[in-house]
Amino acid sequence: MKISLIQTNPQQDREANLKITRDLMTEALKNDQPDLIVLPEYFEVYGTTTEEKLALAEPAGGAAYKMAQDFARDNKVFVHAGTIMEKVEGENRIYNTSFVFDREGKEVAAYRKIHMFDIVAPDGTAYKESATVKPGDDIVTYEIDGMKVGCAICYDIRFFELFLQLEKAGCDVIVLPAAFTLQTGKDHWEVLARARAIETQTYFAACGQTGSVTVNGEKRACYGHSLVCDPWGHTIARASDPVGYVTARIEPKEIKRVRNLIPMTQHRRLACA
Repeated sequence: MKISLIQTNPQQDREANLKITRDLMTEALKNDQPDLIVLPEYFEVYGTTTEEKLALAEPAGGAAYKMAQDFARDNKVFVHAGTIMEKVEGENRIYNTSFVFDREGKEVAAYRKIHMFDIVAPDGTAYKESATVKPGDDIVTYEIDGMKVGCAICYDIRFFELFLQLEKAGCDVIVLPAAFTLQTGKDHWEVLARARAIETQTYFAACGQTGSVTVNGEKRACYGHSLVCDPWGHTIARASDPVGYVTARIEPKEIKRVRNLIPMTQHRRLACA
């Protein structure tokens, strides 16, 4: 199975962002023929104010949803549509949701980000995701060509208990769209991705935004460097700084080899909810 990660630098113009994303998806499909295409977190629009985010959010079926769904159906490829701002009726917050479409364009998964990015970065920049995003609760997986894929988003990467649940659910691959900050990404991104792959003995595909965006007059930068790690923890594909894509091959026999070599599931003694 092949997986392509699309790395973009979305701004405030949703129509322009979707066109750039679709063009990159088309290029990746033409050159690498992936079975699964993954988009980054907030690929549809980024850098908006709280009021703009709430106004732009749509129920499932909006512009970004439809673009990913149509591309999957028209090209007979699975699309893991990064994250989309999903409107929540009766709330002044949204869901940050990954929708996944199969080769017929059917929605086969919807994962709503569980962990909220409420931190103060090393340079003093404050992030308060929970002010505009309602956390989800559910562990979500889906099937593609006999392999089970687990869902996570950005800040989720720091919470090992989520990934233990995905490992227990029988995942072979875990996909994590992100908009990881440059400050934290340069030190933590690859380390955490490799650790999650090693401890779950899965392929770990982390697809990030890259470049900068201005939010309320404040410039913020995302790390990029989208990557795929194998179950042994090797980084087998990695993008650099520019907008583009990277493709990796997922080998079921490598998953089996690693799990036979170090049978962690048989050796685990401590329970974790």
